[in-house]
Amino acid sequence: MRAGLSRADFESELSRLTAAHAGRKGNEGCVECASSERCVRCTFCKTSRDLVGCHYCVDCEKCSGSTHCRASRDLVGCTHCIGCERCSQSSYLMRSMDCTSCTYCFGCVGLTNKEFHILNEPYDRSTYFAITSKLARELRLG
Repeated sequence: MRAGLSRADFESELSRLTAAHAGRKGNEGCVECASSERCVRCTFCKTSRDLVGCHYCVDCEKCSGSTHCRASRDLVGCTHCIGCERCSQSSYLMRSMDCTSCTYCFGCVGLTNKEFHILNEPYDRSTYFAITSKLARELRLG
């Protein structure tokens, strides 16, 4: 920041930068990212916005370092997540929010280091897949 920058100057420049960013639509360093906006270093993503270092994501927004995710937002380092929000370092989550380092969770909120959970309740592996395969079809999650 420049020395002697006034509050008014700061607010004015921040507003200008915010408007310029919102108006930017192009991708940077991406390969085959169709119908996507403001993505950086992504490959084969579709209809997504504001992704960084993501691959094969579809209908995602504001994710970083994630792969093969769909209809999700604000993910960090996730793989194969569908309909998730604000999860990190997790895999194979469906319709989950605020989960960290979880695997195979369905409809879970706020879990850490858990696997094979449905609505925050633990299940054995075979029961988990029996319940979630039917539920995913009914909810049309793929």
